Amino acid sequence: MGHKHHSHDDPSKMGERRLLLAVGVNVLLTLVQVVGGIVSGSLSLMADALHNFSDAASLLIALVAIRVGRNPPDQFKTFGYKRAETIAALINLTTLIMIGLYLCYEAIMRFITPEPITGWTVIMVAAVALIVDVVTALLTYSQSKNSMNIKAAFLHNVTDALASVGVILAGTFILLFNWLWTDAAVTLLISGYVLYYGFKEIPKVIHLLMEGTPEGIKIDMVISAMEEIEGVVNIHHVHVWQLDEHRNALEAHVLISSVASIENVKAALKGMLHSYAITHSTLEFEFSECEKSDDCSPCVNGNRSCQD
Repeated sequence: MGHKHHSHDDPSKMGERRLLLAVGVNVLLTLVQVVGGIVSGSLSLMADALHNFSDAASLLIALVAIRVGRNPPDQFKTFGYKRAETIAALINLTTLIMIGLYLCYEAIMRFITPEPITGWTVIMVAAVALIVDVVTALLTYSQSKNSMNIKAAFLHNVTDALASVGVILAGTFILLFNWLWTDAAVTLLISGYVLYYGFKEIPKVIHLLMEGTPEGIKIDMVISAMEEIEGVVNIHHVHVWQLDEHRNALEAHVLISSVASIENVKAALKGMLHSYAITHSTLEFEFSECEKSDDCSPCVNGNRSCQD
């Protein structure tokens, strides 16, 4: 007695259920917006529907990436599959930028050739969309803080919520003043906002995929800190990169004064690297004096080396 099934309260499973719910709601909303856009003749409503469909797609991609990323390392992916989420973020942000560019084009064309719009239909459908967008954003907000993947999907939803606000304003101006141009103007504003966030976030994703130095880590400072460890003579051939969003890695050659100090130096270095959030390190030890050791390579030019 007293046995509890904690799996039902697993935060990751709850997060996945939220994403799945958000996908279903956004697909349904997209259908409503398409019908409303066709009936009303509103470009901004159709644009909002297109963006909303991208929201559903981005959430689905994010969900698939999470499940793929959970797979353990194997002989084909020795570091695991966590970068699937980074790839998903790249896909979602690239899609966001493409949608932004398309909306710019459509808005400009609508300025050139205005079309009649039914204001009330626009307002009602956009109001429903706004409610759904806000709910979806709330479902993904907590997860977006620690994941590029979810953040990219979250940005889709936030921009879509703002788009819905813009569509409501456009419909109101059309009803009150018959300003048909506001539909294209709002579409242009939506596209500008979409492009701003897309171009702001995508460099971070590309930097990770290019194995760039993690944000907040200065290689010179890391090397200096490593060289302050007792027994370390010199640090060279240093590489620091991100395995994924939450794991940093380092590779370096460590020249030490004596083979006898290798274990102490290794422990001190790894402890120090953890303070820089570097949890995975590969250190190749070299010795300034040639000493006998079965674990190390033969003497070459007076130096001996071994890896850890």
